[in-house]
Amino acid sequence: MERDDDSATDWLLLDRQLCFALYSTSLAMTKLYKPLLSELGLTYPQYLVMLVLWEAETLTVSELGARLALDSGTLTPLLKRLETAGLVTRARDAADERRVLVNLTKAGRALRQAATRIPEQMLCATQCPVEEIQALTQRLHSLRSTLEQARTDSSLPD
Repeated sequence: MERDDDSATDWLLLDRQLCFALYSTSLAMTKLYKPLLSELGLTYPQYLVMLVLWEAETLTVSELGARLALDSGTLTPLLKRLETAGLVTRARDAADERRVLVNLTKAGRALRQAATRIPEQMLCATQCPVEEIQALTQRLHSLRSTLEQARTDSSLPD
């Protein structure tokens, strides 16, 4: 392939990298979340766990991991800290002791009410209409799915 010296078409420029645009935007977003979540005593990853548990009060560690795209090695310390904070409990499933069930506590359920203002504050920070945020979110879900499928279909290492 012939090299085009025009820098406008140089795909190795940082500002042309989708991965960097996603990464730097994610960093900016989590920095905005930090003070809001610190009021709740949560880190951003803990907030994600709580969001999933607020949807379904009881899940297995595996179900949580699948929903958040996290392995148990990453999820277990998060759950331990949430348990220490009194927001969740973890217990072996009586029907299958290989499974660990994660349940919201009363305090964990109550924290949901305090968190209800966060999405609106984040929406305001984006200065985008709701419809635009919804469309962008859907497009990113679709992109993630496509990338996961490409990784599955290719011989690229995990």
